[in-house]
Amino acid sequence: MITLLIGTNRPGSRAGQLARRYATILTELGAAFQLLDLTVLPADFTTSALYHNAGKHADFNALAAHLNASDKLVIFVPEYNGSFPGVLKAFIDGLPYPGGLRGKKAALVGLSDGGQGAGPALSHLTDILMYLGTAVLPQRVRLPFIGKDLQADGTLANPLSNQLLREQAAALLAF
Repeated sequence: MITLLIGTNRPGSRAGQLARRYATILTELGAAFQLLDLTVLPADFTTSALYHNAGKHADFNALAAHLNASDKLVIFVPEYNGSFPGVLKAFIDGLPYPGGLRGKKAALVGLSDGGQGAGPALSHLTDILMYLGTAVLPQRVRLPFIGKDLQADGTLANPLSNQLLREQAAALLAF
């Protein structure tokens, strides 16, 4: 099972649109997947599910259980202020340690309005994932100028963007 983790809690996010586009690709490749959307995180999780409250918040634990049910994940990472969203870091911090992401295989898709395609954000996240024992697929997809590339219907205008996502999905299945 592959978990498609939408790395922001922003409603109607481009990361969510890309995750749904990726789901279409996985369906075409015959792969089982599930979406994990951080918009459904409990509003109070940073005070009620972390640190001394770890493992005590039923709603947060349900999200963590979805992640535990998969051996691979794709994280859709929008660039926020030169890195990845704080809510994604807080979600990762709330997962069981040293479990949670240990032993999983991950692919990363970065998106930004700028020309770097969230390159710095992907580097920061890669460092954290590797520290946690997650194998990161070297084939990271960076999608720059996403505001121009992503269409209202969730498709990508740039053929190269579509090709990169398909190639990454195939590589993740073989990883």
